[in-house]
Amino acid sequence: MAIKITSDSTCDLNRLVEERDIGILPLQVNLDSKAYRDGVDITPQEIFDFVAQTKILPKTSAPSVAEYEEFFAEQLKSYDEVLHINISSKSSGSHNFAKMAAESFKGKVRVIDSKALSTGQGLLVLEAADMRDEGKSMDEIVERLEEMKTHVNTSFVPDRLDYLHKGGRCSGMTMFVANALKIHPKIVMDDGQLIQGGKYRGHMERCIAQYVEELKTTYPDYDKKRCFVTHSSADKSVVDVAKAKVKELFDFDEVIETVAGSIITSHCGKGTLGVLFVYNK
Repeated sequence: MAIKITSDSTCDLNRLVEERDIGILPLQVNLDSKAYRDGVDITPQEIFDFVAQTKILPKTSAPSVAEYEEFFAEQLKSYDEVLHINISSKSSGSHNFAKMAAESFKGKVRVIDSKALSTGQGLLVLEAADMRDEGKSMDEIVERLEEMKTHVNTSFVPDRLDYLHKGGRCSGMTMFVANALKIHPKIVMDDGQLIQGGKYRGHMERCIAQYVEELKTTYPDYDKKRCFVTHSSADKSVVDVAKAKVKELFDFDEVIETVAGSIITSHCGKGTLGVLFVYNK
């Protein structure tokens, strides 16, 4: 049975989407009264410019049930089955909409709640693509992903808190103090939702080095297959520190840099960086 692996644009896999034959359904970014498709007709820089000019945070929205039905139907023209991996259901309504749409296809479409976002979600997508290429069945892939998603490190460190404040995720006083004192929180995904998991103080390069060191201490036993360094247009010096520190402390087969798309950027702002990988229980 030919299996098509699909996901939302929030998986932030960049060029790997085409390289690994992954179908992507874009989420929507709304700037004022105009709607754009993530990764199709809007760029993160356009979001930065919009927020700088208007002081208004973009709004994001999930595809409708009808859009998911159309998307799945298109995939099934060339494939026997579809496995779709959503952004966490606690971060978006997309998972529930996709599940509702899947009911129309009599078991040919399976939908998984990644309980992650960005390349935390992307790690599951690539694992599914690996298993598909190895000839594994749909049931085998689903079983693996359901187990794997409970130990994906999805975490990141924002440069500034402006976007999180505008989105109601931190108070004005917290933002002011953090920006003035160069305090950078660590945001982690816990059972599908984002919480604060610590904080660092100093320039971003120093904070990112501490962050990677802390990850190694927290997760000494990890899957060496791959690691993502994903960022929202962070400075090259910060990205270089992250990649160098990961290669110094960890032993991944590959360390992949990706740039976050417009959905993730809309919520975290410019300069956010995360190191994402699978840890062993």
